Amino acid sequence: MTTSPFQRTIALPAPVCEEAAEHLEKAAHRAIDGAAAPLKAFRAAAESDFTLPLSVVEQAAACLLVLATETAQTVRPSALRATISVALRLRDAVQLAHQPALSSRFW
Repeated sequence: MTTSPFQRTIALPAPVCEEAAEHLEKAAHRAIDGAAAPLKAFRAAAESDFTLPLSVVEQAAACLLVLATETAQTVRPSALRATISVALRLRDAVQLAHQPALSSRFW
């Protein structure tokens, strides 16, 4: 997962994008507020080398956590873990992108 210091985008691994798109589709089907925009972006991510705006990745993570909360009592534990796992991977990627890059110089 890489980021550019000048652009607010992040490149995610293809499997993470594909899993996120699957879960976002479920979120959109359940009419979770805000799921449609990240779903569209994640579906189109293959065309842009899986590079997405940080704000879209953040929104996707939030939508997946809402999906996990809303379905916690009705889905199998393994399905719930899968949804939460993808949401946390997205959230962690965004947090890493917000951290300043380490410089090679010594202070």
